[in-house]
Amino acid sequence: MGSAVERTDEHVREYLIYRGFTSTLKHLDSEIKADKEKVLVERIIDQLQLFIQSFDLFGLKEYWLYLDRRLFCRLEDVYRSTVNKLRTSLYRYYVINTIQKGNLEKTQEFFQKQALELQGQAEWRDWFILPFIPAPEQNPAFSPYFSRQWADTFLVSLHNFLSVLFQCMHILQLFDAEVQRTTSLTEENEQLRQLLFALQTESRDQREGDEMVHHKLPAYVQNMDRLGDTELSKETVQTKDIKTVASQTSSSEPASLQSQQSTNQATNQPTHPRHKRIQEHEKERKELFSKPPPQTPEKRGETGEVEPPAETSNEPTDSSSLNSRSCGGGTEGQGLSAEQPFIKLSQEEYGEHHSSIMHCRVDCSGRRVASLDVDGVIKVWSFNPIIQTKATIMSKSPLLSLEWATKPDRLLLLGSGVGTVRLYDTDAKKNLYEMNIDETHPRILSLACSPSGSSFVCSAAALSRSGNIDSVPRLPIPVSGQLLLWDTKTVKQQLQFSLEPEPVAINCTAFNHNGNLLVTGAADGVIRLFDMQRYESAMSWRAHDGEVYSVEFSYDENTVFSIGEDGKFIQWNIHRCGVKQSEQVLPQDATGPFVLSGYSGYKQVQVPRGRLFAFDSEGQHVLTCSNSGGLIYRLSNGEQALESVLSLSGHKAPVVTVDWCSAVDCGTCLTASMDGKIKLSTLLAQKS
Repeated sequence: MGSAVERTDEHVREYLIYRGFTSTLKHLDSEIKADKEKVLVERIIDQLQLFIQSFDLFGLKEYWLYLDRRLFCRLEDVYRSTVNKLRTSLYRYYVINTIQKGNLEKTQEFFQKQALELQGQAEWRDWFILPFIPAPEQNPAFSPYFSRQWADTFLVSLHNFLSVLFQCMHILQLFDAEVQRTTSLTEENEQLRQLLFALQTESRDQREGDEMVHHKLPAYVQNMDRLGDTELSKETVQTKDIKTVASQTSSSEPASLQSQQSTNQATNQPTHPRHKRIQEHEKERKELFSKPPPQTPEKRGETGEVEPPAETSNEPTDSSSLNSRSCGGGTEGQGLSAEQPFIKLSQEEYGEHHSSIMHCRVDCSGRRVASLDVDGVIKVWSFNPIIQTKATIMSKSPLLSLEWATKPDRLLLLGSGVGTVRLYDTDAKKNLYEMNIDETHPRILSLACSPSGSSFVCSAAALSRSGNIDSVPRLPIPVSGQLLLWDTKTVKQQLQFSLEPEPVAINCTAFNHNGNLLVTGAADGVIRLFDMQRYESAMSWRAHDGEVYSVEFSYDENTVFSIGEDGKFIQWNIHRCGVKQSEQVLPQDATGPFVLSGYSGYKQVQVPRGRLFAFDSEGQHVLTCSNSGGLIYRLSNGEQALESVLSLSGHKAPVVTVDWCSAVDCGTCLTASMDGKIKLSTLLAQKS
């Protein structure tokens, strides 16, 4: 850190010299010389005291906000209360200083400018009467703050806090630098390893080629491999031309000339074996480079000898055959693309979780992902352009559900197992509100935020379904539950929906695009459709034998799709109550319960909690779970409702929840499994 400061000082000096600010340069050098022995923490505290002694409230606030943006915002949420206490003490130190110096105008100015910020805070409620007390230093409520002991304690506490913070930041910087260095060394080693492997392979192939050539060729042709393909082609062409001319001459010339021709052929007779060996050498070189010779018929000359195939005819043949093969491959690729609606561009992995995933949802903007595991750990992370964790939420109480708010999309709703719902700000990394739902129904099984962002629906149940090892058989009687509507602005309950024929636990909820309809799936196997303008049930029907695990509106919102305990994927017409439009039986690894087997007969069983299927941007394809990844089906109106089109493999444990984030032609499929791994598969939609 010291070297970075020195480099920055040098840059500032160069700039001042370039601009000709000699007096400023002298002041800079004098201040650097005076502060040479001071550490950074002491300079920060001196600057804060300078603002306080000069009654510069604006400068004090701006400097603290700068520290908050640069330093304090990087801390975990548990340290946020400490930062707030230090800020409160700093403001009180400023107010006490104005009173001790007799500058009551600055005291009143502080409370006038800070009234909107401080009047809602309980620790400042009694301080607004301070300017109107004749002798505040004698008041029992304020006298401790006028003592020298309190001021020294505050400054020492601030000094210690900043010192520890800078030490931790220095360690983090060293750790980040070490991580980057290790990553670069790993990449360099991988490149060198691949280069070494390529060199070894090339050397081995060359050695084998030399052995074959030296074994088959005589001594006077052993150096023929130094000739390039061009020279060999020329030699072969010349040989063929000589033979052609000779054959033509023998058929057209007189007998005297033919006898002279035969004499010349006898003279050139020893050259024929040499050219034949050249052809054999060339053929062996072709085999070494994995290029088998083309199947060309042998041609016989008029002399009756077998004529070796010429190189000039081989090259076009190879080229044409390769072109025909590539064209054929292209045709097959085009035919495949016509059948395949998506191309899998890449697959990445997010591995920050250490236990089975329960929920994994993308926010409305498609920029952030929130994932919850069975240990109650929530990770908020982004995947564009790189995978990066934005926030980590640790909960003392068990968490059962999560949902992104729609407006603003940075807010996250968290449902617990103790009857509370928290509203968490992912940018500020803090809880905004905590709502107590109902003590008699402490399990928050499902959350759904209205598209308008003004309210959210909460499903509370009396008993929970275990997400871990479950050796207890399922209760034949449905669990009691409630379906509640809460206002996000007033943070108050608006109403409780009527669940007929009896109050039952609602497992899943979903709004349509404008929030006028709400569909729910319950533990009694009934799907209920609510009119959100009248806040009453519009229709309900028995959908599955057993519980309803997941339910969603279709793209045109004329139907709803559901997956239940009976393993069926069913499409329902919402204009005709209880009428099926299609039905498909799915394998157990797509509907649950999900089983992860281990050593010595160990089994982990997880009942579905998150979304079991998700649609693409046009509603023509659906993503479901499987043992090794995700499966994408095409929705059809025929006898078979689902037609498999693409498998997103890569998982080593069963996938328990999915989500599909679509943007233009590229979309990202999220598949989360029981080993805590989340795969992000980027797809490119092929438009027909």
